[in-house]
Amino acid sequence: MGTADFAVPALDTLRRAGYGIALVVTQPDRVRGRGGKILPTPVGLYAEANGLALCKPERLIGDEDFERAIEQAAPDLIVVAAYGKLLPKRLLELPKFGCVNIHASLLPEYRGAAPVQQAILDGKSETGVTLMYMAEGLDEGDIVASVRIDVHDMNAGELTDELARLGAGLLADMIPALADGTAPRITQNDQAATYTKKTGKADGRLDMYKTAEEVVRRVRAMTPSPGAYAFRGGDRIIVTEARVVRPGEYEACLAAGGAAALPRKKTAPGTVLFVSEKGVGVQTGEGILLIEALKMPGKRAMPVKEYLKGNAFETEEPLQ
Repeated sequence: MGTADFAVPALDTLRRAGYGIALVVTQPDRVRGRGGKILPTPVGLYAEANGLALCKPERLIGDEDFERAIEQAAPDLIVVAAYGKLLPKRLLELPKFGCVNIHASLLPEYRGAAPVQQAILDGKSETGVTLMYMAEGLDEGDIVASVRIDVHDMNAGELTDELARLGAGLLADMIPALADGTAPRITQNDQAATYTKKTGKADGRLDMYKTAEEVVRRVRAMTPSPGAYAFRGGDRIIVTEARVVRPGEYEACLAAGGAAALPRKKTAPGTVLFVSEKGVGVQTGEGILLIEALKMPGKRAMPVKEYLKGNAFETEEPLQ
């Protein structure tokens, strides 16, 4: 049972390992992307491409086609990854080896819908993926095992891909123990639990009154989706790569590529201090933000150096 790209490596690992995948369950086809087309989920596409039995229920209770399909499948184990819905008790109790979920955090930290984004926003140096038995509550089941990973400077898309790969490997390693009843059951500490909520477009708005480090974290956390952005006049500028200008680097940024720059003085957050081949320097509440890649209205995402070859980016208009 899965929906997003995060779930595909686990499904692929199971199929390639030769396990009998009796049924794949995913969310219904919906309008996806800017084209307004109704498209299958990534898991649905994978299942169709590999000839796997597929069901796309709108709801898990009261859908006769789904109930018939799951009963016919008679699963020994249900694996869930980024499915997007809580499983009802009847479904949790159906398979003899239980239901397990691959969750992109080190539980009980970051239960909920956006663990990867929140880890980046919080400036975590490491996070991980957890394989857990499912319970009726949100990510509250007993832990089977987990794997840690350094966050480095990855954005949410890159980190999610790494965690998906690790989660698939962890699942493959633990299936024998799940099947013979020797898998660990580590009770979560509910008192230490933290929760996340699904991110939306509004979460991508960059607040230049924050520190440069905080702005960079938000860029990474909101890339590739829903996107980090600021307004310049009436234009929405999407920032795809950014970092903090290091001490002593300001002058080098000015010199690169014949920068048009403002004198360095106390300026309001959002002021564009310089534009050069190295990027766009923006004053924040503390420190200078260097925007290295962006997407301007009507343009594709590209490094600032490439954008400046045929376009201007003046310093007069602040980013807000």
